[in-house]
Amino acid sequence: MKTKFPQEGVFAALAIPTDAKRRVLKRALATHLAWLRSKGVAGVLALGSTGDFVRFNVEERKEILEIIAELAGPEMTVLANISDVDIRKTTELGRFARKLKLAGVGVMPPSFFPVLPADQLAFFETAAEAAQLPVMLYNFPELTGNRIAIETIAKFADRQRMGGIKQSGREFEYHKELIALGKEKKFAVFSGADTRLSEVFSMGAAGCIGGLVNMVPEYMVEIFNIVKKGQTGGDLETAVKRMKEVGPIIDQLTFPINVPAGVEARGFEPGVLKTVISRESEKAYAKIVKELRAKFREWKLPLGEFKR
Repeated sequence: MKTKFPQEGVFAALAIPTDAKRRVLKRALATHLAWLRSKGVAGVLALGSTGDFVRFNVEERKEILEIIAELAGPEMTVLANISDVDIRKTTELGRFARKLKLAGVGVMPPSFFPVLPADQLAFFETAAEAAQLPVMLYNFPELTGNRIAIETIAKFADRQRMGGIKQSGREFEYHKELIALGKEKKFAVFSGADTRLSEVFSMGAAGCIGGLVNMVPEYMVEIFNIVKKGQTGGDLETAVKRMKEVGPIIDQLTFPINVPAGVEARGFEPGVLKTVISRESEKAYAKIVKELRAKFREWKLPLGEFKR
């Protein structure tokens, strides 16, 4: 497991298979991580939004982080999302991430209640001081209800060990401001805009941290290698086209319960969903699996062995 904060690359916002009691399906996770490594994925964000972090208690999150650190292997970087509405939990998880010698921690602003920019900054600084690791701020206002302003990011970068920022959500144009600030303050910008990677890499983003990496890493790594690294011999047009085909299929169901459907379609064990869903959503889940699996076969992508 690499312990230096990454400067670039394609990272999986890791889907975490668990059983009905929220216990990690370790063999399934090991298989999935080994497959991601084989496709050129640089590392993972553990217990991010895709990893359903809000549905686990602190002790469960610690256990999961420990398992992922064990399974990641020497080639992969592990970043731990330590976000929580309760700063006590965030600092406890940050200290645990340091104990595991992870490469860094991700921190969202506290959710649910409105948070002033100055109070966001205080929250981030308290988390950073507890973790004593490089911090990746994590902006996803559609989930947290609180946007991280550019001024807050600049102040944090001046005061703490800021490794980077992950930009997710609908505000695509915000990438431009973040990338410009990142160049000035020397931090990396990672995008969650999985279906628009060629655009964000052309803007200067360092990499991506995406949920779709769990199911189509080949295309995302290829786009990174061609656009960001300038490698020749790939098929950028096809990779971009197929990512845009995956998007509408997966979006037939809400995030993050749609990601396990993609994992299952690719032939890997998705585990038990971590929330109750309706019969309508069960049908949508099955439809996503069927449609994506047909696409993967059409595109001659090898499938794993899992079948429900």
